[in-house]
Amino acid sequence: MSGIRQWLGRRLDFSPKFWGVFACFICSFFFLMFQGGKLAFMVFAIVSALCVYLGLGKWSGVQKAEGRRTLLNAAHDATVDAGTQVKVKIDVHIPGFWPIPYVTIKDRLVPRSGRELLFEASLVPDWRRRGEVEYTTPPLRRGFYQFGTTECATEDIFGMFQHSGTMALPGSFRVLPMTVPIKEWRQFHQMLKGNHHHSTTTRALRETTQINGVREYIYGDRISRIHWNATAKTGTWKSKEFERESLPKTIVMLDRQEQSYRSKERFELAVSVVASLIDYGANEELAIGLLSVGKDAVYIEPKRGAAYRDRIVNHLIDVEADGRYALPDVLKDYSRQFVQGSFFVVVSPQRSETMMQALNWLNQRQINPCHLWISSGYTPVEREDWLRQLRMKGYLGYSVMTLDELPHVLGGRS
Repeated sequence: MSGIRQWLGRRLDFSPKFWGVFACFICSFFFLMFQGGKLAFMVFAIVSALCVYLGLGKWSGVQKAEGRRTLLNAAHDATVDAGTQVKVKIDVHIPGFWPIPYVTIKDRLVPRSGRELLFEASLVPDWRRRGEVEYTTPPLRRGFYQFGTTECATEDIFGMFQHSGTMALPGSFRVLPMTVPIKEWRQFHQMLKGNHHHSTTTRALRETTQINGVREYIYGDRISRIHWNATAKTGTWKSKEFERESLPKTIVMLDRQEQSYRSKERFELAVSVVASLIDYGANEELAIGLLSVGKDAVYIEPKRGAAYRDRIVNHLIDVEADGRYALPDVLKDYSRQFVQGSFFVVVSPQRSETMMQALNWLNQRQINPCHLWISSGYTPVEREDWLRQLRMKGYLGYSVMTLDELPHVLGGRS
Protein backbone atom coordinates (compact mmCIF):
# COMPACT_ATOMS: atom_id res chain seq x y z
CA MET A 1 0.00 0.00 0.00
CA SER A 2 2.85 2.40 0.80
CA GLY A 3 4.43 1.64 -2.58
CA ILE A 4 1.24 2.66 -4.38
CA ARG A 5 1.09 5.87 -2.34
CA GLN A 6 4.68 6.71 -3.26
CA TRP A 7 4.00 6.00 -6.95
CA LEU A 8 0.97 8.29 -6.90
CA GLY A 9 2.92 10.97 -5.03
CA ARG A 10 5.54 11.07 -7.76
CA ARG A 11 3.02 11.38 -10.58
CA LEU A 12 0.05 13.34 -9.32
CA ASP A 13 -0.28 16.88 -8.10
CA PHE A 14 -1.91 16.50 -4.70
CA SER A 15 -3.13 20.07 -4.52
CA PRO A 16 -6.43 21.10 -2.88
CA LYS A 17 -7.97 21.47 -6.34
CA PHE A 18 -6.96 17.92 -7.20
CA TRP A 19 -8.55 16.57 -4.04
CA GLY A 20 -11.70 18.56 -4.79
CA VAL A 21 -12.05 17.03 -8.27
CA PHE A 22 -11.22 13.59 -6.91
CA ALA A 23 -13.90 13.96 -4.19
CA CYS A 24 -16.51 14.94 -6.81
CA PHE A 25 -15.67 11.87 -8.86
CA ILE A 26 -15.92 9.54 -5.81
CA CYS A 27 -19.22 11.07 -4.75
CA SER A 28 -20.73 10.69 -8.22
CA PHE A 29 -19.49 7.11 -8.35
CA PHE A 30 -21.05 6.24 -4.98
CA PHE A 31 -24.22 8.06 -6.01
CA LEU A 32 -24.44 5.81 -9.08
CA MET A 33 -23.64 2.65 -7.14
CA PHE A 34 -26.07 3.15 -4.26
CA GLN A 35 -28.82 5.29 -5.77
CA GLY A 36 -28.87 4.19 -9.40
CA GLY A 37 -31.22 5.54 -12.02
CA LYS A 38 -30.85 7.85 -15.00
CA LEU A 39 -30.03 10.92 -12.91
CA ALA A 40 -27.16 9.20 -11.12
CA PHE A 41 -25.84 7.87 -14.41
CA MET A 42 -25.96 11.30 -16.07
CA VAL A 43 -24.18 12.92 -13.11
CA PHE A 44 -21.49 10.25 -13.14
CA ALA A 45 -21.03 10.56 -16.93
CA ILE A 46 -20.72 14.34 -16.79
CA VAL A 47 -18.28 14.28 -13.87
CA SER A 48 -16.22 11.55 -15.57
CA ALA A 49 -16.03 13.54 -18.79
CA LEU A 50 -14.87 16.63 -16.88
CA CYS A 51 -12.24 14.60 -15.03
CA VAL A 52 -10.95 13.17 -18.33
CA TYR A 53 -10.78 16.67 -19.80
CA LEU A 54 -8.93 18.04 -16.79
CA GLY A 55 -6.55 15.08 -16.73
CA LEU A 56 -5.68 15.23 -20.43
CA GLY A 57 -4.82 18.91 -20.07
CA LYS A 58 -1.46 17.74 -18.76
CA TRP A 59 -0.65 16.76 -22.35
CA SER A 60 -1.86 20.01 -23.95
CA GLY A 61 1.54 20.45 -25.65
CA VAL A 62 2.50 23.64 -23.85
CA GLN A 63 5.51 21.86 -22.35
CA LYS A 64 6.94 21.48 -25.87
CA ALA A 65 6.07 24.95 -27.11
CA GLU A 66 8.31 26.45 -29.79
CA GLY A 67 8.90 30.07 -30.58
CA ARG A 68 10.96 32.81 -32.18
CA ARG A 69 11.81 36.24 -30.83
CA THR A 70 12.26 39.33 -33.03
CA LEU A 71 13.42 42.83 -32.12
CA LEU A 72 11.23 45.15 -34.17
CA ASN A 73 13.11 48.45 -33.83
CA ALA A 74 16.73 47.34 -33.42
CA ALA A 75 19.43 47.79 -36.03
CA HIS A 76 20.71 44.89 -38.11
CA ASP A 77 23.56 44.39 -35.62
CA ALA A 78 21.15 44.31 -32.65
CA THR A 79 22.00 47.77 -31.34
CA VAL A 80 19.81 50.59 -30.08
CA ASP A 81 20.55 53.97 -28.58
CA ALA A 82 20.24 54.68 -24.88
CA GLY A 83 16.77 55.80 -23.85
CA THR A 84 15.10 53.74 -26.58
CA GLN A 85 12.07 51.55 -25.87
CA VAL A 86 12.71 48.22 -27.56
CA LYS A 87 9.72 46.51 -29.18
CA VAL A 88 9.84 42.71 -28.96
CA LYS A 89 7.66 40.18 -30.81
CA ILE A 90 7.47 36.49 -29.91
CA ASP A 91 5.90 33.99 -32.33
CA VAL A 92 4.66 30.86 -30.54
CA HIS A 93 3.66 27.43 -31.86
CA ILE A 94 2.19 24.81 -29.54
CA PRO A 95 2.27 21.25 -30.91
CA GLY A 96 -0.60 18.85 -30.27
CA PHE A 97 -4.36 18.93 -30.70
CA TRP A 98 -5.89 19.40 -27.24
CA PRO A 99 -7.90 22.66 -27.11
CA ILE A 100 -6.18 25.56 -25.34
CA PRO A 101 -8.19 28.66 -24.39
CA TYR A 102 -5.20 30.99 -24.05
CA VAL A 103 -1.46 31.02 -23.34
CA THR A 104 0.41 33.33 -20.98
CA ILE A 105 3.96 34.28 -22.00
CA LYS A 106 6.56 35.48 -19.50
CA ASP A 107 9.78 36.81 -21.01
CA ARG A 108 12.89 37.85 -19.08
CA LEU A 109 15.42 40.51 -20.03
CA VAL A 110 18.65 40.33 -18.06
CA PRO A 111 21.12 43.26 -18.17
CA ARG A 112 24.75 42.51 -17.43
CA SER A 113 24.57 44.94 -14.53
CA GLY A 114 21.21 45.58 -12.95
CA ARG A 115 17.95 43.92 -12.06
CA GLU A 116 16.11 41.43 -14.24
CA LEU A 117 13.11 42.77 -16.14
CA LEU A 118 10.02 40.55 -16.43
CA PHE A 119 7.40 41.03 -19.16
CA GLU A 120 4.07 39.19 -19.28
CA ALA A 121 1.54 38.97 -22.12
CA SER A 122 -1.15 36.56 -23.28
CA LEU A 123 -2.36 35.24 -26.63
CA VAL A 124 -5.20 33.13 -28.01
CA PRO A 125 -3.88 30.47 -30.41
CA ASP A 126 -5.52 30.14 -33.83
CA TRP A 127 -6.70 26.86 -35.36
CA ARG A 128 -3.09 25.98 -36.22
CA ARG A 129 -2.18 26.52 -32.54
CA ARG A 130 -0.03 29.52 -33.42
CA GLY A 131 0.00 33.05 -32.07
CA GLU A 132 2.18 36.05 -31.36
CA VAL A 133 2.64 38.56 -28.57
CA GLU A 134 4.33 41.95 -28.53
CA TYR A 135 5.60 44.04 -25.67
CA THR A 136 7.64 47.21 -25.26
CA THR A 137 10.42 47.67 -22.76
CA PRO A 138 10.84 50.85 -20.72
CA PRO A 139 13.57 53.27 -21.90
CA LEU A 140 16.78 51.29 -21.51
CA ARG A 141 20.06 52.45 -20.06
CA ARG A 142 23.23 51.76 -22.01
CA GLY A 143 24.64 48.26 -21.52
CA PHE A 144 24.59 44.69 -22.74
CA TYR A 145 21.29 42.85 -22.48
CA GLN A 146 20.40 39.20 -23.01
CA PHE A 147 17.12 37.34 -22.84
CA GLY A 148 16.50 34.63 -20.27
CA THR A 149 14.19 31.63 -20.39
CA THR A 150 10.70 32.27 -21.76
CA GLU A 151 7.85 30.62 -19.85
CA CYS A 152 4.55 29.48 -21.36
CA ALA A 153 1.53 28.66 -19.23
CA THR A 154 -2.08 27.71 -19.91
CA GLU A 155 -5.16 26.70 -17.90
CA ASP A 156 -8.28 24.70 -18.58
CA ILE A 157 -11.52 26.50 -19.32
CA PHE A 158 -12.49 26.33 -15.65
CA GLY A 159 -9.21 27.81 -14.45
CA MET A 160 -8.57 24.94 -12.06
CA PHE A 161 -5.23 23.53 -13.21
CA GLN A 162 -2.28 25.32 -14.78
CA HIS A 163 0.23 23.68 -17.12
CA SER A 164 3.49 25.33 -18.00
CA GLY A 165 6.58 24.87 -20.12
CA THR A 166 9.69 26.79 -21.14
CA MET A 167 11.18 27.93 -24.44
CA ALA A 168 14.87 28.56 -24.98
CA LEU A 169 15.02 31.64 -27.20
CA PRO A 170 18.57 32.93 -26.78
CA GLY A 171 19.22 36.47 -27.88
CA SER A 172 21.05 39.62 -26.91
CA PHE A 173 21.46 43.22 -27.97
CA ARG A 174 23.50 46.31 -27.08
CA VAL A 175 22.28 49.69 -25.94
CA LEU A 176 24.77 52.31 -27.12
CA PRO A 177 25.53 55.47 -25.15
CA MET A 178 23.46 58.47 -26.09
CA THR A 179 25.29 60.76 -28.53
CA VAL A 180 24.80 64.08 -30.25
CA PRO A 181 26.24 65.01 -33.68
CA ILE A 182 29.08 67.54 -33.56
CA LYS A 183 29.43 69.54 -36.76
CA GLU A 184 32.60 71.43 -35.92
CA TRP A 185 35.07 71.85 -33.09
CA ARG A 186 36.28 75.32 -33.99
CA GLN A 187 39.11 75.89 -31.50
CA PHE A 188 40.43 72.36 -32.04
CA HIS A 189 40.62 73.04 -35.76
CA GLN A 190 42.28 76.40 -35.26
CA MET A 191 44.91 74.94 -32.98
CA LEU A 192 45.88 72.20 -35.42
CA LYS A 193 45.72 74.61 -38.32
CA GLY A 194 48.23 76.79 -36.52
CA ASN A 195 50.52 73.80 -36.00
CA HIS A 196 50.28 72.44 -39.53
CA HIS A 197 49.19 75.39 -41.65
CA HIS A 198 46.20 73.66 -43.14
CA SER A 199 42.69 72.62 -42.19
CA THR A 200 42.28 69.54 -40.03
CA THR A 201 39.24 68.15 -41.73
CA THR A 202 39.94 65.32 -44.12
CA ARG A 203 38.26 67.18 -46.94
CA ALA A 204 41.02 69.78 -46.76
CA LEU A 205 43.95 67.58 -45.76
CA ARG A 206 46.79 67.67 -48.23
CA GLU A 207 47.46 64.34 -49.85
CA THR A 208 50.82 62.69 -50.34
CA THR A 209 51.96 61.00 -53.54
CA GLN A 210 51.72 57.55 -51.95
CA ILE A 211 48.79 55.52 -53.30
CA ASN A 212 46.82 53.94 -50.48
CA GLY A 213 44.20 52.04 -52.51
CA VAL A 214 41.30 52.38 -54.89
CA ARG A 215 37.91 53.97 -54.23
CA GLU A 216 34.73 54.65 -56.15
CA TYR A 217 34.84 57.50 -58.66
CA ILE A 218 33.35 60.74 -57.33
CA TYR A 219 31.94 63.24 -59.77
CA GLY A 220 34.52 66.01 -60.20
CA ASP A 221 37.64 63.85 -59.76
CA ARG A 222 40.47 64.85 -62.06
CA ILE A 223 41.36 62.56 -64.95
CA SER A 224 44.81 62.05 -63.44
CA ARG A 225 43.17 60.42 -60.41
CA ILE A 226 41.36 57.74 -62.43
CA HIS A 227 42.74 54.24 -61.87
CA TRP A 228 42.47 52.86 -65.41
CA ASN A 229 43.44 49.24 -64.59
CA ALA A 230 40.81 48.93 -61.84
CA THR A 231 38.25 50.62 -64.09
CA ALA A 232 38.91 48.15 -66.90
CA LYS A 233 38.71 45.12 -64.58
CA THR A 234 35.51 46.10 -62.79
CA GLY A 235 33.69 47.92 -65.56
CA THR A 236 32.95 50.86 -63.27
CA TRP A 237 34.87 54.07 -62.76
CA LYS A 238 37.54 53.87 -60.06
CA SER A 239 39.80 56.56 -58.61
CA LYS A 240 43.14 56.41 -56.85
CA GLU A 241 43.17 56.93 -53.08
CA PHE A 242 46.26 58.71 -51.74
CA GLU A 243 47.53 58.73 -48.18
CA ARG A 244 46.91 61.94 -46.27
CA GLU A 245 49.31 63.89 -44.12
CA SER A 246 49.41 62.75 -40.52
CA LEU A 247 47.87 64.94 -37.82
CA PRO A 248 48.59 65.08 -34.09
CA LYS A 249 46.94 62.20 -32.26
CA THR A 250 44.08 62.89 -29.89
CA ILE A 251 43.44 61.01 -26.66
CA VAL A 252 40.17 61.27 -24.78
CA MET A 253 40.31 60.40 -21.08
CA LEU A 254 37.16 59.44 -19.22
CA ASP A 255 37.38 60.22 -15.52
CA ARG A 256 35.96 57.17 -13.73
CA GLN A 257 36.85 58.14 -10.17
CA GLU A 258 33.83 57.19 -8.10
CA GLN A 259 34.07 60.19 -5.77
CA SER A 260 33.92 62.59 -8.71
CA TYR A 261 30.29 61.88 -9.54
CA ARG A 262 27.41 62.88 -7.32
CA SER A 263 24.83 61.01 -9.37
CA LYS A 264 24.52 58.40 -12.09
CA GLU A 265 23.09 61.03 -14.45
CA ARG A 266 26.33 63.02 -14.29
CA PHE A 267 28.41 59.98 -15.19
CA GLU A 268 26.02 59.11 -18.03
CA LEU A 269 26.54 62.61 -19.37
CA ALA A 270 30.31 62.13 -19.25
CA VAL A 271 30.06 58.83 -21.14
CA SER A 272 27.78 60.41 -23.75
CA VAL A 273 30.22 63.29 -24.23
CA VAL A 274 33.08 60.84 -24.82
CA ALA A 275 30.97 58.79 -27.25
CA SER A 276 30.03 61.95 -29.16
CA LEU A 277 33.70 62.94 -29.45
CA ILE A 278 34.57 59.48 -30.74
CA ASP A 279 31.85 59.71 -33.39
CA TYR A 280 33.11 63.15 -34.37
CA GLY A 281 36.65 61.82 -34.77
CA ALA A 282 35.40 58.89 -36.85
CA ASN A 283 33.42 61.20 -39.15
CA GLU A 284 36.44 63.47 -39.61
CA GLU A 285 38.82 60.49 -39.93
CA LEU A 286 40.92 61.72 -37.02
CA ALA A 287 43.13 59.43 -34.95
CA ILE A 288 41.38 59.40 -31.57
CA GLY A 289 42.20 57.05 -28.70
CA LEU A 290 40.73 56.40 -25.26
CA LEU A 291 42.09 56.19 -21.72
CA SER A 292 39.67 54.81 -19.14
CA VAL A 293 40.86 53.55 -15.75
CA GLY A 294 38.60 52.12 -13.05
CA LYS A 295 38.36 48.56 -11.78
CA ASP A 296 39.54 47.70 -15.28
CA ALA A 297 42.15 49.73 -17.13
CA VAL A 298 41.63 50.32 -20.84
CA TYR A 299 43.93 52.21 -23.17
CA ILE A 300 43.18 52.21 -26.89
CA GLU A 301 45.85 53.95 -28.90
CA PRO A 302 44.81 56.71 -31.30
CA LYS A 303 44.23 55.26 -34.75
CA ARG A 304 41.76 55.73 -37.55
CA GLY A 305 39.34 53.06 -38.68
CA ALA A 306 36.01 51.50 -37.79
CA ALA A 307 37.65 48.68 -35.82
CA TYR A 308 39.19 51.08 -33.31
CA ARG A 309 35.96 53.03 -33.00
CA ASP A 310 34.01 49.82 -32.31
CA ARG A 311 36.49 48.84 -29.58
CA ILE A 312 35.97 52.17 -27.85
CA VAL A 313 32.18 52.05 -28.18
CA ASN A 314 32.03 48.49 -26.82
CA HIS A 315 33.96 49.65 -23.79
CA LEU A 316 31.72 52.66 -23.24
CA ILE A 317 28.60 50.50 -23.36
CA ASP A 318 29.39 48.79 -20.07
CA VAL A 319 31.73 51.23 -18.30
CA GLU A 320 31.02 52.33 -14.72
CA ALA A 321 32.34 54.96 -12.32
CA ASP A 322 34.30 52.54 -10.16
CA GLY A 323 37.78 54.07 -10.09
CA ARG A 324 39.88 54.71 -7.00
CA TYR A 325 42.95 56.42 -8.45
CA ALA A 326 43.50 60.17 -8.78
CA LEU A 327 43.93 61.63 -12.26
CA PRO A 328 47.65 62.55 -11.88
CA ASP A 329 48.45 58.99 -10.79
CA VAL A 330 46.62 57.53 -13.79
CA LEU A 331 48.46 59.83 -16.19
CA LYS A 332 51.84 58.92 -14.71
CA ASP A 333 51.13 55.21 -15.10
CA TYR A 334 50.45 55.66 -18.82
CA SER A 335 53.03 58.38 -19.50
CA ARG A 336 55.00 56.15 -21.88
CA GLN A 337 51.97 55.91 -24.17
CA PHE A 338 51.68 59.65 -24.74
CA VAL A 339 53.43 61.35 -27.64
CA GLN A 340 54.64 64.94 -27.50
CA GLY A 341 52.45 67.32 -29.47
CA SER A 342 49.33 65.21 -29.11
CA PHE A 343 46.00 66.64 -27.98
CA PHE A 344 44.63 65.33 -24.65
CA VAL A 345 40.97 65.81 -23.66
CA VAL A 346 39.95 65.09 -20.06
CA VAL A 347 36.20 64.55 -19.62
CA SER A 348 35.55 64.99 -15.92
CA PRO A 349 33.27 66.80 -13.43
CA GLN A 350 36.23 67.64 -11.21
CA ARG A 351 36.94 71.28 -10.43
CA SER A 352 39.84 71.06 -8.05
CA GLU A 353 43.55 71.39 -7.55
CA THR A 354 43.90 67.74 -8.55
CA MET A 355 42.51 68.49 -11.97
CA MET A 356 44.82 71.47 -12.38
CA GLN A 357 47.79 69.29 -11.42
CA ALA A 358 46.82 66.79 -14.11
CA LEU A 359 46.57 69.51 -16.77
CA ASN A 360 49.89 71.01 -15.68
CA TRP A 361 51.54 67.60 -15.87
CA LEU A 362 50.34 67.20 -19.46
CA ASN A 363 51.46 70.67 -20.41
CA GLN A 364 54.94 70.12 -18.97
CA ARG A 365 55.36 67.14 -21.28
CA GLN A 366 54.42 69.21 -24.32
CA ILE A 367 50.98 67.66 -24.59
CA ASN A 368 48.10 70.04 -25.34
CA PRO A 369 45.53 69.62 -22.52
CA CYS A 370 41.82 70.34 -22.69
CA HIS A 371 39.21 69.99 -19.97
CA LEU A 372 35.66 69.13 -21.00
CA TRP A 373 34.01 69.92 -17.71
CA ILE A 374 30.76 68.13 -16.78
CA SER A 375 29.35 71.13 -14.94
CA SER A 376 25.77 70.09 -14.20
CA GLY A 377 24.89 71.04 -10.63
CA TYR A 378 27.26 74.01 -10.45
CA THR A 379 26.21 77.65 -10.30
CA PRO A 380 26.98 80.12 -13.14
CA VAL A 381 29.52 81.86 -10.91
CA GLU A 382 31.36 78.60 -10.23
CA ARG A 383 31.39 77.72 -13.92
CA GLU A 384 32.79 81.06 -14.96
CA ASP A 385 35.40 80.98 -12.19
CA TRP A 386 36.78 77.60 -13.27
CA LEU A 387 36.86 78.51 -16.97
CA ARG A 388 38.69 81.71 -16.09
CA GLN A 389 41.33 79.71 -14.22
CA LEU A 390 41.83 77.49 -17.27
CA ARG A 391 42.17 80.47 -19.59
CA MET A 392 44.74 82.07 -17.30
CA LYS A 393 46.86 78.93 -17.66
CA GLY A 394 46.38 78.94 -21.42
CA TYR A 395 44.37 75.68 -21.45
CA LEU A 396 41.26 74.93 -23.47
CA GLY A 397 38.22 74.49 -21.27
CA TYR A 398 34.52 73.94 -21.90
CA SER A 399 31.54 73.77 -19.60
CA VAL A 400 28.95 71.14 -20.56
CA MET A 401 25.71 71.00 -18.56
CA THR A 402 23.63 68.91 -20.96
CA LEU A 403 24.44 66.74 -23.93
CA ASP A 404 22.37 68.86 -26.32
CA GLU A 405 24.53 71.93 -25.74
CA LEU A 406 27.80 70.12 -26.53
CA PRO A 407 27.83 70.97 -30.29
CA HIS A 408 27.16 74.65 -29.54
CA VAL A 409 29.88 74.76 -26.88
CA LEU A 410 32.49 73.22 -29.19
CA GLY A 411 31.33 75.35 -32.07
CA GLY A 412 33.01 78.43 -30.66
CA ARG A 413 31.82 79.34 -27.19
CA SER A 414 34.23 78.39 -24.40
